[in-house]
Amino acid sequence: MMKTLQASRRRVLCGMLGGSAVTVGLPLLNCFLNTNGDALADGTETPPCFGTYFFGLGLTPGQWEPKIVGANYEMNSELQALSPWKKKINVYSGLKVYLDGHPNVVHSSGIQVCLSGGIAKTRDETDSSIDTIIADQIGTRTRFRSIEVSSIGNAVSYSRHAGGTANPAETSPAALYTRIFGPEFRDPNAADFVPDPQVIARKSALSGVTEQRQALMKDLGADDRVRLDQYFSSLRDLEHQLSLALEKPAPLAACSMPAKGEDSPAGTVVEDVIANNKLFSGLIAHSLACGQTQVFNSLISLAASTTRRAGSADTHHVLTHEEGADATLGYQAKVSWFNRQNIDGLAALLAALDGIREGDKTLLDRTLVYVTTDTGLAKVHGLENLAIVTAGSANGRLKTGLHVQAHGDSVTRVGLTIQQAMGVAAHGWGTESNETSKTISDIIA
Repeated sequence: MMKTLQASRRRVLCGMLGGSAVTVGLPLLNCFLNTNGDALADGTETPPCFGTYFFGLGLTPGQWEPKIVGANYEMNSELQALSPWKKKINVYSGLKVYLDGHPNVVHSSGIQVCLSGGIAKTRDETDSSIDTIIADQIGTRTRFRSIEVSSIGNAVSYSRHAGGTANPAETSPAALYTRIFGPEFRDPNAADFVPDPQVIARKSALSGVTEQRQALMKDLGADDRVRLDQYFSSLRDLEHQLSLALEKPAPLAACSMPAKGEDSPAGTVVEDVIANNKLFSGLIAHSLACGQTQVFNSLISLAASTTRRAGSADTHHVLTHEEGADATLGYQAKVSWFNRQNIDGLAALLAALDGIREGDKTLLDRTLVYVTTDTGLAKVHGLENLAIVTAGSANGRLKTGLHVQAHGDSVTRVGLTIQQAMGVAAHGWGTESNETSKTISDIIA
């Protein structure tokens, strides 16, 4: 049905109740959006979002790659759970990581190239990961620059700033709920907005510190000015966040507060991991829909995955090295089961994003999820033919529904394409043989 009403979000309903005049503000209805539901009525684009989803130990060669290249492909067995979103997904096969003579630091080198573009000297000395690069582009006007979650009860995150500083992950869905939707949550669709007096006081105090810093800078030498600037950088970030807290948020049609759930037991049992991943996925989706962040990182298993079945001591990682190939199937059946659990977790995330309607589209349509792993064939720590997936189109900036078959190209081609789609002015990405200036033109809209 074509919408005929373009109402103002400031419109209120007026009436009488018990002899007194009352006014009731309207929620953000579809009539506040354009016809397609992908922008506000004034033409302002709904903000694109970006996220990463990481799972350890790759997928089974021959069991995940689609047989058809291009459109109209079918999901292979280990990607079957993603079939409902096939038209919104791209699958990339044939991509690899080049070592250039560096040692293969197992369960680390693949992550470094997929997420940071190149091999680092150590596990910790990495360049900025792709999510922090994109957050610098799109995450400066949100309450949280990014949100990191880990479903395994371990606060590991592969989101890193230059120099190796990692963003710690939240391990408790209940704690994340409180962090996002607790007392400091500001409903972007609330009729009234009154700045918190305590925030105003803290903002004023920080302004005083800023003035003192500027005065002190004049009396310092060059080296001390650099050190002091680094010292105050965190205060500047805090001041920026306080400034945002004094502004009324832009309306977002799909924003609603989820019900607060209970955590599943934290740990490595697959059923618990999947349950926590589902809770995290719903919270991520609501935080994006409510404009609390535009960037997230979700981890369902470590690179050297420690997940296990209930009652078993055999971890996913151990099985990749010790399980023999099934005589009938021709591959490691137990390992393949773990692989499918990781993809089931991705399906839960996509379901949460695609389940939030925004006009004629969904939250997934304005999001781009970069799905990565650390190995090709985990049994030998291979770095060839890594299973890479992207989901969503970032507001139509990428074509979807394609199987892209590379022939030994570096995985950094996907990362460069993603950065350009998200508005990063990157003409190249990566180091040594992983450096590339070639985007994947087939998927650029």
